[in-house]
Amino acid sequence: MTKKLGLLVMAYGTPYKKSDIEPYYTDIRRGRKPSQEELEDLTQRYEAIGGLSPLAGTTERQAEALVTALNNSERYKDTEFKLYIGLKHIHPFIEDAVTAMHQDGITEAVTVVLAPHYSRFSIGSYNKRAKEQADKYGITLHHVNSYFEQPKFIEYWAMRINEALKNIPEQDYDKTMLIVSAHSLPEKMILESNDPYPEQISKTARLIAEHIPLKQIAVGWQSAGNTGTPWIGPDVQDLTRDLYTALGSKHFIYTPVGFVAEHLEVLYDNDYECKVVCDEVGATYHRPPMPDTHPLFIGAIVDEIANIY
Repeated sequence: MTKKLGLLVMAYGTPYKKSDIEPYYTDIRRGRKPSQEELEDLTQRYEAIGGLSPLAGTTERQAEALVTALNNSERYKDTEFKLYIGLKHIHPFIEDAVTAMHQDGITEAVTVVLAPHYSRFSIGSYNKRAKEQADKYGITLHHVNSYFEQPKFIEYWAMRINEALKNIPEQDYDKTMLIVSAHSLPEKMILESNDPYPEQISKTARLIAEHIPLKQIAVGWQSAGNTGTPWIGPDVQDLTRDLYTALGSKHFIYTPVGFVAEHLEVLYDNDYECKVVCDEVGATYHRPPMPDTHPLFIGAIVDEIANIY
C-alpha cells in the first residue's frame, strides 16, 4: 500500500506584480509600511533587474523538480509525496499550505526551506510557523534543517566555479579571488544566540576550496537590512575594495551560496552593486549561475531528506 506524505517546500516569496511590492515589504517589516522614498527605492531596484524578480516562477519549478525526484526515487517507491508550497512574506503563506495539507487528509509531512544554511532566525522561523499550524491539526512534521554540506551541493558550486575559471587565463589564478557570500543577519541576534549560521557559511567555503584550484577565498556578507544596528560583515562591496587594495586581484568570482536562485539579492546586489565596485577598481566581475533546478542541487536536498526520513 502506498503511503501519502506531504512535502512542504518553504521559501521567502517575492512580489508577483508591481502592486504587491508595498504589502510584501510591509509584511517583511512586521506590519510597518515602507515610506514613499523607501518604496520608490525598492521599486527602482526591481526595475533595474527587469521589473520584478523571477523568484516566484523559480520557486515553483524547484518545488516541482523536488517532488518529482522524490516520487521517482527507489528509496520512496512505497511513498507518494504531495507537494505544498508555503511562503514567508506573501501568499500562499506557510500557514495556508499547512491548512491545505489538513484539508487533503495529510497527517505527516517532510518540510524543506529553499535555503541551504540553518539559522534559527531564518530556517528556524519557517519551521516554527509550520509546526505551530501543524500542531492545530495533529500533523507530524519532519524538518530538513540544512543541506549546506551535502556532497552534491558542494559539487554543484565547485563545478560552476571551475566553469567560470575557463574564462580566466591560468596565469591569472593567483590574482583571482573567490568571494563566498550569504545574506547578512543582525550581529546582535547571531552573537547572543551563538547561532550556527556564520560557521556553516565558512564550512561551505572550506568544502568548496577542496575541489577548485584557487587559493584565495574570502567569506563576505550581503543584502544587509537598514535597521540602524550592525549586521554581520564584511559587506561584499567593502570586501572587494579591501581585497583589491591589499592583493591587487584582477578577477573576482562571486558565489552567493546562501541563496539558491536568481533573484533580487543576486541580480541587483551582486550583478549590479558588486560589478560597479569591480569596474571602479579595474577588476573583472564573474558570477556563476545559481542552482535553480540543476539536478545536483535537487539531488542534494533529496539526499538530505533521506537522512531524516
